[in-house]
Amino acid sequence: MSTAILTGQPVPGSSLENDLRSLGFDVRAALDAADAETLLAAVPADQRVAVVDSRFVGHVHALRLGLTDPRFEAAAIPGAVTAKSGARPALARALRTASSEASNGSVVVGIVADRVAEALDTDLHRPELGELVAEVPRDPQARNEARQSVAAVDDEAIRLRTAVKSRDGFFTTYCVSPYSRYLARWCARRGMTPNQVTTASLITALIAAGCAATGTRPGFVAAGLLLLFSFVLDCTDGQLARYSLQYSTLGAWLDATFDRAKEYAYYAGLALGAARGGDDVWALALAAMVLQTCRHVVDFSFNEANADSTAVGANSSPTAALSGKLDSVGWTVWLRRMIVLPIGERWAMIAVLTALTTPRITFYVLLIGCAFAACYTTAGRVLRSLTRRAQRTDRAAQALADLADSGPLAEVLARVMPSAPPVLARLLAVAGAALVLLAAWIDGPGWSVVVCAAVYVLVSADVVARPLKGALDWLLPPLLRAAEYGTVLILAAKADVNGTLPAAFGLVAAVAYHHYDTVYRIRGNAGAPPHWLVRAIGGHEGRTLLVTVLAALLAAEDFKVALTALAVAVALVVLFESIRYWVTAHRRGAPAVHDEGEPA
Repeated sequence: MSTAILTGQPVPGSSLENDLRSLGFDVRAALDAADAETLLAAVPADQRVAVVDSRFVGHVHALRLGLTDPRFEAAAIPGAVTAKSGARPALARALRTASSEASNGSVVVGIVADRVAEALDTDLHRPELGELVAEVPRDPQARNEARQSVAAVDDEAIRLRTAVKSRDGFFTTYCVSPYSRYLARWCARRGMTPNQVTTASLITALIAAGCAATGTRPGFVAAGLLLLFSFVLDCTDGQLARYSLQYSTLGAWLDATFDRAKEYAYYAGLALGAARGGDDVWALALAAMVLQTCRHVVDFSFNEANADSTAVGANSSPTAALSGKLDSVGWTVWLRRMIVLPIGERWAMIAVLTALTTPRITFYVLLIGCAFAACYTTAGRVLRSLTRRAQRTDRAAQALADLADSGPLAEVLARVMPSAPPVLARLLAVAGAALVLLAAWIDGPGWSVVVCAAVYVLVSADVVARPLKGALDWLLPPLLRAAEYGTVLILAAKADVNGTLPAAFGLVAAVAYHHYDTVYRIRGNAGAPPHWLVRAIGGHEGRTLLVTVLAALLAAEDFKVALTALAVAVALVVLFESIRYWVTAHRRGAPAVHDEGEPA
């Protein structure tokens, strides 16, 4: 239970107390700041406390935004201020300041909340209210005008509209959100949580994958329809979180990881369905997962590298200028959002192709579309990086190093090897990644690939031996992902034994989960996974070398078994640590996280 302390004389006919109780507050009255300070001391330290002016007039949703958002320790709107447990000491100090000023006659009773907000010595969130009303009228005429302003604006319509993510893809914006927001409200009125809707979306997608695995036309049609419904639920959970302000650390993690699990499980279902019809498309399914994961790593690395960078001089790069000109032409904004194949467009395309064509055609179109999108986005970001001089922080460099996922081999080699000049080291890393992939493609399983993998280990270790602050250093984590995943894919395909590619699919899925988990921890300001975990699963260079050694050393059937065992071992370790961390973070009240960035 949260507590709201109303300051000043009660206003006859005011609905403020009822509004606060509807938001879950236990309402108590205080005549002045000193009285409020006494009441605050009696509230348990782990509870949220709000100080609200008794004369407040405004929309209930304005109060909801200002006083109940779990993402912020302290927040304020005109006439009201709130603090969670972490900001309670700051609230107590601010009330003490207001009480002292009131005793000196410098604060008039009735505006205590605003003075407390001004005196808070902590980060204070002030939500954008837009058309919503939040005022403290000083006289009856002003109060009557404020009430008329409240009546003139439908806060439920605003609440529904703002439940939709401000930046989204064309398909999501025009084909899903117009009705999914009402589904979100329906869920909220029945007490459902975003996590429950997220779980329902996962279950629906897994059933869709099962339908695709039947390999029949009715199964494919049902799979496409269920995948679309799963996406509707996927939009609904975020809209429900925004509609009811039910943000949480665990919810953000579930939403992000389940999106990847749903899509990649569906790829596996399509591959199983194709196999039932006599068509082996496991290589295409694995290639689609590798390409999509590398695309995401490009997004994550670029964003982390530039999140807190400082530009040197004005940002007048030709790329930025061109982007600004295109943004002024409305239709180009939607075109550019569509051609990068965000999750809405991508899932809609997969669903339609599944229902109307074959898994092979579905994967061909998906690979072509994702490859074009990857080239488009990466080229644009490379141009931005080259034309915009920026100084990157130590935090950004550490984030890139964590995303590189270097293991014990790289650590040892970085200590004992002489360092090459930075530009040469980067070029050698690119050459090493290309070398191991080319050797696997040409020679297949063999000791020549092991030698090339050893060279790759050497050059990739030198790259991360120094801070990653170069203009294009954000390309290194996706390069390392492509080298590792691509090597597994090629060697499994070259083994030419039934079941090897599904085993490789499982291994890449397990490792990709670890890499996604690393991203979500960094985004939540929790840092990378513990060092013991990275060492236990070998790092990217250790896993790449191990897979090449197993391919060269074992017969094809034994290689399949080894890949399966490795996939199970990696999955168990990373899932155990990930689930342990996120559940613990949720229980200890870690700051709620909600991603409003670009669509995945």
